[in-house]
Amino acid sequence: MEDIEDVLGAAGLSGGGAPPGLRLPLAAVAVKPKRRSSRVAQAPPQPEAGIPGTQSDSEYMSGQLSAFGYAITEDPEGADLWLINTCTVKNPSQSAMTTLISKCKNANKPLVVAGCVPQGSQGLKELEGISIIGVQQIDRVVEVVEETLKGHEVRLLSRKTLPSLDLPKVRKNKFIEILPINVGCLGACTYCKTKHARGHLGSYTIDSLVDRVKTVVSEGVREIWLSSEDTGAYGRDIGTNLPNLLNAIVAELPVDQSTMLRIGMTNPPFILEHLKEIAAVLCHPCVYSFLHVPVQSGSDSVLKAMNREYTVGEFRKVVDTLCELVPGMQIATDIICGFPGETDEDFSETVNLVKEYQFPQVHISQFYPRPGTPAARMKKVPSNEVKKRSRELTSVFESFSPYQGMEGKVEKIWITEIASDGVHLASRTYQGIHPGAGNCS
Repeated sequence: MEDIEDVLGAAGLSGGGAPPGLRLPLAAVAVKPKRRSSRVAQAPPQPEAGIPGTQSDSEYMSGQLSAFGYAITEDPEGADLWLINTCTVKNPSQSAMTTLISKCKNANKPLVVAGCVPQGSQGLKELEGISIIGVQQIDRVVEVVEETLKGHEVRLLSRKTLPSLDLPKVRKNKFIEILPINVGCLGACTYCKTKHARGHLGSYTIDSLVDRVKTVVSEGVREIWLSSEDTGAYGRDIGTNLPNLLNAIVAELPVDQSTMLRIGMTNPPFILEHLKEIAAVLCHPCVYSFLHVPVQSGSDSVLKAMNREYTVGEFRKVVDTLCELVPGMQIATDIICGFPGETDEDFSETVNLVKEYQFPQVHISQFYPRPGTPAARMKKVPSNEVKKRSRELTSVFESFSPYQGMEGKVEKIWITEIASDGVHLASRTYQGIHPGAGNCS
């Protein structure tokens, strides 16, 4: 196959469509007048693919299609086309994509696959003959859907400027705005496939982000989630930093505290020099006292093999400083069990770290080798041992008493979601956690 750039399957857009498989430069694309009859089914989020940035991309694509006259449906059987937005963080997410593609082909439905998987793994056999949209081309989803419905294969994968924040958007939850502040990252973790898809750091300007905040607040949004592959790295490509952005956003939040801000995931290296400034923002009444800081391992030797660019001691400094300076501070973290070369002693260090801090949220993953990453070529820990370590760490986490210390307290809570049972309401305390979670001390 030729080098995949901006090409589409068509021999022309007028004069009676050519057979699928022929390709023309993107300049030949023409958008038809609004149509009202077609329905597009967006696949539900893949298992373990709850990345806010991916969800935000889905909302932007839904908004553009709706604005153009398409109906977004949750009924795949009744849809005219399926649109699958993908995540490449974990292997199960990509496996779920493969299953959905198979179902779509069996249903004989036109299909568009978007997101990190096609961007980072363009040569996948499962994607042959399928229209795909890269992570920086979501503002052209209407063009891709239009041509796919005509039987043409469209592939938009080249990198360009960041998509506008003012594109039409259909929020999954009308009260929550997921606001991407940057894409890509400055790291080079040996296990990470997302870097292949999202690329190097690209930050939105402070002015554009503040303008977006003003807009969504006026629309009645009650929570703003800042989304990023690494929030702490924000602005390093455009001569600014995260504290500058946070202070600018907080200044625009309603004085009646009717809109809350939630800061997204940040790796330790880039917030170490700004801990006091970030702590000051986290103390603001309109900001959840919550931060997601992945540690991945409690062993320095494993962190070095992962190329995480920090030590366990530096992670401890982040957690200890924030918990000291921010009342009720909550820290969530991530752990990868069974990274190549992880010894029993390495794993014990991880278990001891989790026991010491008793994090209210720990996202535990088994190591899956992602094709094309350095870690995929490293000597693996036996799969049965990886599963054993995952079960052990999960058991340790579940032994904590999440409600200890909160019994008898009266908390002010924030309700923006309906629980998964569709009946009850889901709420958070002002520490950004569901009532009952413990604290990091």
